[in-house]
Amino acid sequence: MNRPPPRFVPTLTEVVQPQATATGGRPVPSAMDMQHFQEQMVHRVMQRVDLTLDRLLRETVGRLVLEHTQALAPSLRDEIEIVVRQSVNQAFEQELASQLLDKP
Repeated sequence: MNRPPPRFVPTLTEVVQPQATATGGRPVPSAMDMQHFQEQMVHRVMQRVDLTLDRLLRETVGRLVLEHTQALAPSLRDEIEIVVRQSVNQAFEQELASQLLDKP
């Protein structure tokens, strides 16, 4: 059972240093890895900000347009009433003038 080792046994020729580890036994990322991670993080955060900002701006602008439209409604009704009255009066005057000119 005790036999001699094989003739071609690999031997250790270099010393392997353990990787530097952070807390929890994870390897410490290199500066390049950190830069890539930061770029990805900024990109993802900007995407989320963009979506949230787009939604909030739509809601805010919609609310403001509705508020201003409601505030303008009475004034618009008054102006429209004045224009319609003027148009009707002018149409009656033209029609009466036309009728008076047509009669002998």
